[in-house]
Amino acid sequence: MKIKFAWLLAASMFTAPVLAADSIKIGLSGPFTGGSSSMGVSMRDGVKLAVSEINAAGGVMGRPLEVVERDDEAKNELGVQIAQELINKENVVATVGYINTGVALASQRFYQEAEIPVFNNVATGSIVTKQFAGADFKANYIFRNAANDTIQSAMIAEEAVKRQNFKKPAILADASNYGQLGKTDLTNALSKLGVTPVATEKFNVGDTDMTAQLLRAKEAGADVILTYAIGPELAQIANGMAKLGWKVPMIGSWTLSMASFIDTAGPNGDGAMMPQTFIQQPTTPKRKAFIEAYQKAYNIDRIPSPVSAAQGYDSIYLLAAAINQAKSTEGRAIREALENLGTKVEGVVTTYDHPFTATDHEAISDNIPVFGLVKNGRVGPAHPEDLEGDKALRIKPKA
Repeated sequence: MKIKFAWLLAASMFTAPVLAADSIKIGLSGPFTGGSSSMGVSMRDGVKLAVSEINAAGGVMGRPLEVVERDDEAKNELGVQIAQELINKENVVATVGYINTGVALASQRFYQEAEIPVFNNVATGSIVTKQFAGADFKANYIFRNAANDTIQSAMIAEEAVKRQNFKKPAILADASNYGQLGKTDLTNALSKLGVTPVATEKFNVGDTDMTAQLLRAKEAGADVILTYAIGPELAQIANGMAKLGWKVPMIGSWTLSMASFIDTAGPNGDGAMMPQTFIQQPTTPKRKAFIEAYQKAYNIDRIPSPVSAAQGYDSIYLLAAAINQAKSTEGRAIREALENLGTKVEGVVTTYDHPFTATDHEAISDNIPVFGLVKNGRVGPAHPEDLEGDKALRIKPKA
């Protein structure tokens, strides 16, 4: 018995490095604890679901994908540390993730320097894919398959001003990079429609009392609240309006769909509207299969952040297609394949048909997102006609 155990131990010590060498390591960085965790966990689980499906089908180039997961806690300094660890210690061939714009901007420079692709599948700050674009850089290693804030802010402004005819919006945004960059995009979008906010208010991440900001917005005559923030603080806005006995519509960025907003706001969150690349409804066969697989894998009914889960899932399939096309795990080859992807990738959000070029690293165009609406603890389409018939699957126009 001892001899058999010793032999097994020696065999495992011998074979473990071989198995590790055979796998293709993909970094996975996001906040799996804290206020942004409903986004991070949903994204992570979407990524892992795609990896399990790909590996079950034979992997990539006959090799299994291996996820190297790290919790950045939505902290810039921790994201920086993790990026260096994944690059220099874990030798990942690419990294997916980044929920928070600030973490992305602080961390992805290390991938750019190492010429390793980063796939932002949730962070939406407009600057994210432009950080290393332009004549000063030979190539850009930063990609994204989320609706950036330029797209979202224009949608929010048009919904509030054109579709619903509000004239006196107030903007409430948190103090993070995400909130402040989004506020600027939203102010610019309103300006293009000839509208100036009657109030622009800021609050800190973690604040639980929005009374002062809401009172100033109310006194300014605001007829709608436009938001750029994360779920828990957004819930405090909805709850704060209820405490004041003042109810105006709430329209904001996609984060209003987070479970941490919906659950914390409860009935006060009903009616909130936000751009969505994916709503948890089986409007296409691919979405139906994804929803059922996610629910089965994680024993859950409502996905905490459906957008994060779907975009995380799709990012892995896009990356796998690029590696297969490149027939290489070398960073430059993967980047070039992403920029010239020759095969269509059927995703949950959309079907990706040549989604990137050398000068366009945004997979999501402005025709893809639709508006979601919170009602009875779920997000459904605000305008059901937006997902009917041929409109259910929206595809980026070819360049």
